[in-house]
Amino acid sequence: MRLVLAFLALFALTAAAPRDWTQTVTVTPAGAHVLGNPQAKVRLVEYASYTCPHCAHFAAESEAALKGRMIRSGAVALEYRHFVRDRLDLAAAILARCTGPKGFFGASQAIFAAQEQWLMRGMQFEQVNGAQLRLYAQADQLRAIAEGAGLTAIVQARGLSPAAAAACFEDDAATARITAMTAALPEGITGTPAFLINGRIVPRTADWAALQPALRAAGVK
Repeated sequence: MRLVLAFLALFALTAAAPRDWTQTVTVTPAGAHVLGNPQAKVRLVEYASYTCPHCAHFAAESEAALKGRMIRSGAVALEYRHFVRDRLDLAAAILARCTGPKGFFGASQAIFAAQEQWLMRGMQFEQVNGAQLRLYAQADQLRAIAEGAGLTAIVQARGLSPAAAAACFEDDAATARITAMTAALPEGITGTPAFLINGRIVPRTADWAALQPALRAAGVK
């Protein structure tokens, strides 16, 4: 009888616990990753670049409120779209996506958190090895840049194998999906980070302090 009562109590606690929507990731037909409740009242689209310092700042300052509360509760769904600015950015995007839908947002956060270190290393690597890199095919260029910058080590620390990373750089179709997002930018978006709320561009937002009131106005508590 005690076991039955204990089971019932555990079941009641589990049933009462709210769902954590940060564990739900879907992928759009265009290849963008969506974090959170697919039926959320508010759909936030973020165009971002891994080599953009403002994007790294936004990722850090918005984490607690946006992901920790708004997305977790199911009130907001975040769709991340790539705005590719350079080869380093493209290499980072390939590696983040290589971790799979479940690993994408965690890998992106780790890449942004270490941006100051790998971005400088990557720029120096390209400057020193530029002539040699031009002799390689695109996939080999991007793979070399990622390794030289330290990007590959970041995702390997999260469980991505060297063989899997190499295969992702060789996947030309997957790389084309990333660059296609930049080619399909909505009119009015010229820099990063840029945001849309329920399909409408949010003007003059480059940080969390500016975006948060717009989310509140859309009905997010």
